[in-house]
This record gives sequence, C-alpha cells and structure tokens, in this order.
Amino acid sequence: MRVFWRALLTVSLAAVCAAGAAAQEPEKPAEYRDTFRIIRKAKTEVFPAVVFIKPVVEKYQRGEKQAEEVTGSGVLISADGEVVTNYHVVEKAVSIRCLLSDGRNRRAEILGTDKDTDLALLKLKKDGDDETFPHAGLGDSGALVEGDFVMAMGAPWGLNRSVSLGIISCPSRYVPDESEYSLWIQTDAALNPGNSGGPLVNTDGEIIGINAMATMVGGDLGFAIPAATLRRIIPRLREEGEVKRSWAGLTIQPLKDFDKNIYFDADEGFVVAGSDPNSPASDAGLRTGDRVTQVAGESITAVTDVDLPAVRSRLADLPADREAQFTVYRNGEPVTIAVTPIFKGEVEGEEFDCEKWNMTIKTINKFERPELYFLRKQGVFILGAKRPGNAASSGLRGGDIITTIDGREITTLEDAEEAYESVVDASPERTRVTVEIIRGGMKRQMVLDFSTEYDSD
Repeated sequence: MRVFWRALLTVSLAAVCAAGAAAQEPEKPAEYRDTFRIIRKAKTEVFPAVVFIKPVVEKYQRGEKQAEEVTGSGVLISADGEVVTNYHVVEKAVSIRCLLSDGRNRRAEILGTDKDTDLALLKLKKDGDDETFPHAGLGDSGALVEGDFVMAMGAPWGLNRSVSLGIISCPSRYVPDESEYSLWIQTDAALNPGNSGGPLVNTDGEIIGINAMATMVGGDLGFAIPAATLRRIIPRLREEGEVKRSWAGLTIQPLKDFDKNIYFDADEGFVVAGSDPNSPASDAGLRTGDRVTQVAGESITAVTDVDLPAVRSRLADLPADREAQFTVYRNGEPVTIAVTPIFKGEVEGEEFDCEKWNMTIKTINKFERPELYFLRKQGVFILGAKRPGNAASSGLRGGDIITTIDGREITTLEDAEEAYESVVDASPERTRVTVEIIRGGMKRQMVLDFSTEYDSD
C-alpha cells in the first residue's frame, strides 16, 4: 500500500511540474502557426472534391466469372462531374457508384482508361442539367522538391474520407516494372488500400498527383502519378476514350546506366539495348549498341533512367504505319534509318468463362504475357481453373496455352467460344473432350472430364 501512495505522489508531482512547464512554455512562433494554417486551407480547397468510388467488377482469375464490389477513391476535376481515378480501381467495372463529400451519390460512366499509366476518367451522371460539383485544379508536379509538404486524400479501407500528411521523398522516381511511360512521385504520406485514385495535394491546394500504390516494407512508401502525366493523358481519354500508342519493338538504355555499370561517352541520344524479333525496329536494321540522337527530326536524349519514360512516350506518339527517320550513330558515324512503327493495339486480351468446364480463358497478348507470346503468337490460354472444378481435376491449370479443342484448331477467343459451345450444347449427354495444350514449351494432350456439377459460388 505504501508503495502505491508513493507512486501516486510521484505521478502527481510530475503532473504539477509538467503543468508549470507548460504554463511557462513560450507561444508557438508565427511561422509554426502559419504552416499549419496553410495546410488546413489547402485541405479545405480540395477535400470537397474527393470522391468515394464503389465499382462492381467482373473477374475471371479464379476459373469462373464473378461479380465483386470493390472500393477506391477519385477526385473531381471539373464542375461538370469529371472524376480522375486509377485504371485498376475501375478495371472491368460493369457499374460504378460514387459518394460525394456532401452526401450526394451518383452513378458514373467511364469516359476512358489507360492501363499503361494506370489512369481512368469517369463522368458523374447528373440529377438535372444544371447540377454542378465541387472540383480541384491541377498543380505543377515539376516544381516539387524533396521535403515539400503534401497531403494524401482518399477513402482507405472503404471508410469515409481521410487525410494523411507527409513530405515529398522523391519528386521523380523511376519504377520500371510499374509504368513505361511515366515517372512517380514518392511520398511518406500514409497510403492504404482504398486510397488508390485519390489526390496528392500540395500546400497551394492543387492536385499534384494521383495516389496509385504503396508498400509497407521498410517504412511507408507511397507513390503517385504526377500531374504532368495527367495533363498528357486526360485530354486523350476525354476525346478518344483511350491512349493509342505506336510500337517499334525497341528496348532502350540511358547513356549513364548505373544499374548495369555501363557509361557511354556521349551527351546526346539514347542507346538501343535490343529489339524484338520481327519488330519494326529490327526489320529496319537498328542494332544493339546504336545511339539514336534524333527521331522524326527532333533531338531526343536519355542521360539517366529518369529520362526513359519521356523517351518511350515520344516513341509511342509516333504516327503508326508512317515512316520515321532515326538519326543513329554507329561506330562513331551518323546513319539515317527509316523505321515504320505499328499500332500497339490492346495491352490486355479478352476473356471468356467456360462455365461447365470451371475455367476461364484469355487471348494471348504480347504486352501482358510476353512469355506466352514467345511460345505462340496468336492463341488463347487458361487464365484460371476453379478448385474444385472439372478443368483442375482433369489436370489443366492456369497458364496452359490451348491449341485444339475436340480436334478444332484454336487461334482466337472466338474459336474457343465456338468449340466450347459446340461440345457443351450439341450433345447434352457428352461429358468428355480432348484438349491439346502447350505447357512449358511442351505439347500435351489432356482429356477434360466435365461430368461433375460444381456450385457456382
């Protein structure tokens, strides 16, 4: 008991001392108060424009078509109801509901998407022609420097809107596995699932990025798509619904490649690290080691890897099926090479649900699954095989390339759909079919037994 009262007395004395110290503590300096006043004002400018997004999406990966409700964030950029968010938030959405800061809920339609930069543009459906929405403007992401205060806004974990405060860790981060055509803004402002698509905001109350991804490994690492990328992409989504890109099949390398410890004795251009077989670049005669200094009459340079997305974007914007002159230095001598890029096409294949076989199939796409494209330039593969399910029980699995079904050659998704329907619908008593596949580069013949009825849930 004595120990208790002694401890309580010690705590009480500490509290009195702390109170006295607080009373004598000088008032916060004006700069301190001004900083937080600026941050609060900036939050007030953008927060009303933050949108909570609930899409219903169709997914095929588990071996059957499934409808699933997901959540994400977005931000209004016009009084007319245009909302910017991430592609991965609304990917395969069949319906989209949006909740505004003032409690209004509106359906939204997709105006355009671009998987390569993970951006999407939506349009809220108005309740009357004169309805308007709160919105925020784009800032200058190119003016950011390390240490600038920023706020990440959104609806994490499907909850109501929130704000997290942080700084710019790196204004121009190159993350090659995530985007070929854009740099990233790295921030330590906390980003959680559901923050995707929400705005990253500067102290002027401007959108300087769209939150896209985060990792908790080694501390909070958040990444946002810069406003500079939005300025390039959003008008194209508004006008065309997509970003059409050209493809030459080039793999490029900067002049100073720290990762590979290769440094070229030059200040201009970029280096050809390779080209895909039978691509426009290889057909035109571009070789590994060539240094390209001009494309279509314009100078082009990638000194470090940070410059690579801009170079790739420039090459992607070349007109498809139109000859472009490349000025190349080969063995120290200038050479002019005419390259005719082609239209890049879809970056993702179409999908189909083989319901009775309990598997989903997808078109092979060289940009999405290059390892399968290497084995078969045109065809379909198994995206997912449900477990338990007929396809999985018969030994089929995800990644298998389908070459024939019941003796019919399969080169397109339409071929596979027709073969599936002919087998399933033509003979209700039939429960087995032969499927030829390529797995690991080797051909195999499998017998798919679909006699078992599995629940769809």
